[in-house]
Amino acid sequence: MLSVTDLQKTYPSGDEALKGVSLDVTGNETVAVIGPSGAGKSTFIRCINRLTEPTGGTVELDGLEITGLSGKELRNARRDMGMIFQEYNLIERLTVMENVLSGRLGYVSTWNAFRRKFDGDDIERAYEVLERVGLEGHENNRADELSGGQRQRVGIARAILQRPKILLVDEPTSSLDPETSRAVMDLLVEIADEDDIPVLINIHEVDLAEEYSDQIVGLRDGEKVFEGTPEDLDETARGQIYRGEEIPDESAVKSPSDDGSSASDSATQEGAMRRG
Repeated sequence: MLSVTDLQKTYPSGDEALKGVSLDVTGNETVAVIGPSGAGKSTFIRCINRLTEPTGGTVELDGLEITGLSGKELRNARRDMGMIFQEYNLIERLTVMENVLSGRLGYVSTWNAFRRKFDGDDIERAYEVLERVGLEGHENNRADELSGGQRQRVGIARAILQRPKILLVDEPTSSLDPETSRAVMDLLVEIADEDDIPVLINIHEVDLAEEYSDQIVGLRDGEKVFEGTPEDLDETARGQIYRGEEIPDESAVKSPSDDGSSASDSATQEGAMRRG
């Protein structure tokens, strides 16, 4: 289980990107983080595995506090968090297979990593993963020869090969056409279900968040302003997330006579008491 508590990020400029965000992700659920540009979505994802260093709060994965680690311990912990990037983060001059196998770099020696020498079992599984993501036959293609959708699939395959406990996904569909975006989301949800791991995804497209996620978290100005199911994401919630609208306080607009009796009933009762 991923448990994020009071996560904060303040930059040297004084800008507060995160103002105490808390979230639990369990099981094999897909959790979508939505919100306007500048809400802190990417910062939130990247602070979890400390690609961006948080300035406060804690992150725990299966009881291990990630925010308290450094050096080798942090590198080992990151092996359990597969990261899928918005801009793919591939090495363009390397082949698809070499990029996918880089998901195992945390498990090999520095010398073997430099030589790109991997275990035979890892190579065999890499072929299986490439078939799973629909890239069989592309293993020897250079990454810069691929389409955007294919590059994103390479990034997903690389993350799968890590055998992570959670997938952290940063804007996987932002540069893809609608059909390819849905194919990528189908694949991510399939991985969550079949591999029994949760997926935490930062996404701009609200319709995709509603269609593919089990839970939705809304951020605005670095704060969590919504958490619920896709069915809970009504117009009031959208207004709060994207336009900063306040949710009306029903108790503040209730009439004093809203206890079940009408105003005329109250007046009648008051008159009777005076007459009595």
